[in-house]
Amino acid sequence: MIRAAKYFIFFLALLPFAVLCWRVLNNTLGPDPADTLAIETGEWALRFLLLSLAITPIRNIGGWPKLFPYRRTFGLFALFYASVHFLVYLLFLLQLRWSEIFEDIIERPYITVGFTAFVLLLVLGATSTKAMMRRLGRRWKQLHKLVYLINILALIHLIWILRTDLTEAVFYASILLPLLAYRVYRRYVSKALKHINLSTSN
Repeated sequence: MIRAAKYFIFFLALLPFAVLCWRVLNNTLGPDPADTLAIETGEWALRFLLLSLAITPIRNIGGWPKLFPYRRTFGLFALFYASVHFLVYLLFLLQLRWSEIFEDIIERPYITVGFTAFVLLLVLGATSTKAMMRRLGRRWKQLHKLVYLINILALIHLIWILRTDLTEAVFYASILLPLLAYRVYRRYVSKALKHINLSTSN
């Protein structure tokens, strides 16, 4: 049953990529295919980042511990779509003009933010194996807290790209902010309340 669920999630996660490939082959990406591909792959990377971030509160609030392994799965799919997003930028938008890559990263803030998020996501992907977890020990958890920063940077990157219509960016922000607020509550407010309760009981 668990294996079947994993296969089903893999199928669903790869479905957007398959649809994009089909649209490329059938030339149905609109008047600016490269721009459409860049936006679509970037948004799917952000969606999977948000899904990965949502696993912990859903697991804690709903009492579903079996969801925990999917946090890593969604995180890796976020890296997959972010990598495709970066390749689209290199191949179709820059057309492999390597001399312009570093100029873009330095001179265009939205590229700087997006590239920073991508590099950090690569680091998390490279350290997501069980062997790396054992090697890094306690430092692994500290390192993987970068996922919060990555989500924020990815959202800022999207806002910069969708300058004229921020509807989608506002939608993603309305998901991200409660997820971040939940972490703040669990880490600081919840602990403070427990401390107060212990003090008053004594």
